[in-house]
Amino acid sequence: MRIVAGTYRSRIIKAVEGTHTRPTTDKIKEAVFSSIGPYFDGGVMLDLFAGSGNIGLEALSRGMDTIYFCDHHPRSVATIKSNCASLHVQDACHIYTCDYQSLLRQLAQKNMTFDLIYLDPPYRKQRIHDIMTFISQHALLKKQGIVVAESLKEDTFEDTYIDLYKCKDKTYGITRITIYERSL
Repeated sequence: MRIVAGTYRSRIIKAVEGTHTRPTTDKIKEAVFSSIGPYFDGGVMLDLFAGSGNIGLEALSRGMDTIYFCDHHPRSVATIKSNCASLHVQDACHIYTCDYQSLLRQLAQKNMTFDLIYLDPPYRKQRIHDIMTFISQHALLKKQGIVVAESLKEDTFEDTYIDLYKCKDKTYGITRITIYERSL
């Protein structure tokens, strides 16, 4: 895998060993960032099912200031740490080894808000409806912030989750990318 654009363009990052993760392809990554940016003027991102850290590191390369990574699998967390170290970006990265529900509760209790939240749960076990509702109810997304949900193309989601409105929905092969924005 590699960083597609920005400060760390063309830098190689490691994938998680084994088969418990499904890395987002460069094609989908480029399509996502073209839809939401493609570059950022700072900001804070939550990469909730981070795997190798591929998406969060791409966002950092494209101008995000701070990335919060979450994955419950120790092998994934070790890969994220290794990838952050190889790019020398540890100071900009907060890495959590826990399940997504625990981290969301912690972030809500701290009144954290994000400019970008990326959701890429295991396709067969995804709880995107519940996560979107939680994000909205606890105001984890800044006004005009963006949530990107990666899922199977067959998955469908609501047009709105309280104050989050679907603004883009596109399929790429077996993958659906659904983008929400928080209203003013």
